[in-house]
Amino acid sequence: MRRAYAVVLGLIAISACQTPPVRKVPHPWPPIATFSILAMDSTTGEIGGAVQSRVFSVGNGVLWAEAGVGAAATQAIVDVSYGPKAIAALKEGLSAEQVVAKVMDADPDPRPTDWSKQGRQFAVIDSKGKVFAFTGPRATEWAGHKSCSASGSLCTAQGNILAGEAVVDSMVAAYERTAGQHLSLRLMEALEAGQRAGGDKRGMQSAAMLVVGKGRGVWLNNDVVLRLQVDDNPEPIKELRRLVERGTARLRRR
Repeated sequence: MRRAYAVVLGLIAISACQTPPVRKVPHPWPPIATFSILAMDSTTGEIGGAVQSRVFSVGNGVLWAEAGVGAAATQAIVDVSYGPKAIAALKEGLSAEQVVAKVMDADPDPRPTDWSKQGRQFAVIDSKGKVFAFTGPRATEWAGHKSCSASGSLCTAQGNILAGEAVVDSMVAAYERTAGQHLSLRLMEALEAGQRAGGDKRGMQSAAMLVVGKGRGVWLNNDVVLRLQVDDNPEPIKELRRLVERGTARLRRR
């Protein structure tokens, strides 16, 4: 009996000396690693964007647009509030560059250690077609942006965790060479070109497109030309192409 009692006491002592297991702290959602493009058709006044990523339902927070106002894309170490804040600032008459500065300056950076605003990626196009983009130094490589330079082409392409700079270069080139097509088709061409250049280096999962124009939507009092989302698909760009083509065919029948 004494021996058994001593063994029990020994086990208790050993247990007390052991380091307790470390409690796992939940991590935030993964970065919205993606590539996107914002653009405006100066002839029709339509404005919008398209996006693809290796995350579920990328369209649920990245793209924001309002007819006659402008559009925004917020991604990477994303703060979704940048979208509505950008639209509100555009309504005040601020330029794309001023909007980016205002929204970012007002960001209190509440989680600088694991969700820093220096890792955010934020792009804006205003109602005049002027663009401005920010890629934070802590955005996961490759990360960057590029704007259109060809006459009459108004766009900005941006992305993070990409195969390389060729992704945004290819997106801009595709958009520029498809002048004359409907905005949705040009955005689609840009996404496809970005994917051919390597896209999100983790792969594909979801894609989305949003195009707006004053009174240009189907039905009455509708400024939304197209609002499309492919939330979970092994070939989201291919499926988005199908939806875009169906949507543009419907527009032609108006």
